[in-house]
Amino acid sequence: MAATRRPGRNHLFVPGPTNIPDRVMRAMQVQSEDHRSVDFPSLTKPLFEDTKKVFGSTDGTIFLFPASGTGIWESALSNTLARGDKVLAARFGQFSHLWIDMAQRLGLDVIVQEEEWGTGAKPEKIEEALRADKNHEIKAVMVVHNETATGVTSDIGAVRKAIDAAGHPALLFVDGVSSIGSLPFKADEWKVDCAIAGSQKGLMLPAGLGVICVSQKALKAAEGQSGRNDRLARVYFDWEDQKKQNPTGYFPYTPPLPLLYGLREALACLFEEGLENVYHRHAVLGEATRQAVAAWGLKTCAKDARWNSDTVTAILAPEGVDAAKIIKHAYVRYNLALGAGLSQVAGKVFRIGHVGDLNELSLLGAIAGAEMSLIDNGVNVTPGSGVAAASSYLREHPLSKG
Repeated sequence: MAATRRPGRNHLFVPGPTNIPDRVMRAMQVQSEDHRSVDFPSLTKPLFEDTKKVFGSTDGTIFLFPASGTGIWESALSNTLARGDKVLAARFGQFSHLWIDMAQRLGLDVIVQEEEWGTGAKPEKIEEALRADKNHEIKAVMVVHNETATGVTSDIGAVRKAIDAAGHPALLFVDGVSSIGSLPFKADEWKVDCAIAGSQKGLMLPAGLGVICVSQKALKAAEGQSGRNDRLARVYFDWEDQKKQNPTGYFPYTPPLPLLYGLREALACLFEEGLENVYHRHAVLGEATRQAVAAWGLKTCAKDARWNSDTVTAILAPEGVDAAKIIKHAYVRYNLALGAGLSQVAGKVFRIGHVGDLNELSLLGAIAGAEMSLIDNGVNVTPGSGVAAASSYLREHPLSKG
């Protein structure tokens, strides 16, 4: 009879959900309580202020929804736009595709800029499209900051400069689900009007808590939709209901209590490490992973170094090798969970997530497991080469800036 229990722990290296720190798991082990009690705001009111820090914002407004990042996509669109409004979006991976699909299904007119998968949003093309929009019919620009399907990070600061250079009033919506809390994010400096995050990645929590940081400009746009017959329908994700309750520490409906306690502890983890150290640590882990890929003689899906993501590396399998088999074998044989290729890159890439609560030895375990699975599947890799390259880099580059 086959064994029903695997010794040791499962090594989770998908680009989300991520590993949860033990102290955060303990913080979520709470008994139910009255979310209308006089004590409840002592938990919630600091969260609305502290969460802004990971967005790089002091001026924004935080809304917390029991939802995944997909729900927060809908919240951003449905509160600020009307049926038939034009929005501009770059499509260069599965998640930018899905956000565009949502916008179209909601009744928006999406102008899609198709980019090669393995690249990201092109600020110069965004500027060109906005300059051509003389009547300012485009109401928003949608950009995925970090595309996990391909391991690509776009330059949001450059996108903001492009919008400003065009002199265009469009809102800027940014999906930061796999970047916020892990990569530098500057919502105020970049004038991001809706910055979208999910709990299960850089915030090191289970899935189920959606977070959005909304600018004053976006709040005014939402207020301008009130009473319009063509406004997008919204109930659950309506900001107005949140605005009435949140200032006093309450919610318009039952909040996900354990996740709120977990968020408080996860934020404490990030602030104790220091956000600059968090960003530096992810940069080092990302480069160490790329060093391993090079030592294996393989290539990343990212077409150029400027697109490299520091939270996930998508690795191209050699010609004739099914990446899905590498992923399955790693899971079944070595209890290692790697990310699968999605849509256009299904079967072509496997992904190593290096996001959240990780250190050097955590990453080296994933690299060793991926390396063994590659060899087991007939890929010509020198045993130990990726581990050696990554460990050499990690020895020379501490995770903390001091």
